[in-house]
Amino acid sequence: MLIAHKFHDFTAPAIFPNGKIIQDFNLSNYIKNKTAVLFFWPMNFTFVCPSELIAFNKRYNEFKNRNVNIIGVSIDTVYSHQTWQSIEIQKGGIGPVKYPMVSDIKRDIIQSYHVEHPHLGVALRASFLIDKDGIIRHQIVNDLPLGRDIDEIIRVIDALSFHETHGHVCPAQWRKNKSGMIPSKNGVSEYLSKHLNDL
Repeated sequence: MLIAHKFHDFTAPAIFPNGKIIQDFNLSNYIKNKTAVLFFWPMNFTFVCPSELIAFNKRYNEFKNRNVNIIGVSIDTVYSHQTWQSIEIQKGGIGPVKYPMVSDIKRDIIQSYHVEHPHLGVALRASFLIDKDGIIRHQIVNDLPLGRDIDEIIRVIDALSFHETHGHVCPAQWRKNKSGMIPSKNGVSEYLSKHLNDL
């Protein structure tokens, strides 16, 4: 569990949206005190994985509009990433994506984030929300058969932004443009008296 801890920095090869391969991609330099989502997938050319990368890519502007960087990581080489992008979606590829794809062939990154599958040596389906101060504020880790809900990651980004702006906390089922809760005994009572049906 890495919640409330500083993110683990790394330097590794990555391929960028323009097709350029950089051998020394550095996470700290890339996010530069901005909010970021770092996500891991098990392996290229598999089953659930393309649906997740495509779902992240389809929502790229949702992240960009919130000033949030997306970075993806797997154990595949950057050349495998490049090939996967070059294949049309209808033929089993993912097409071009708008975020960097990092190569972790030595498995150093998945091990530092404690998301390596205990038997298979690939990454679990893990996502980490890193705030502007480099603190991990949200993490989800799914086993291999279970794809992520990318909209839920966006919801949590909105919740963090709401909390940072207003100081209120976000109760269960909170959505953007909904009321928050004042973190006090009276705040709980007031919120529940008005919004019980929202839970």
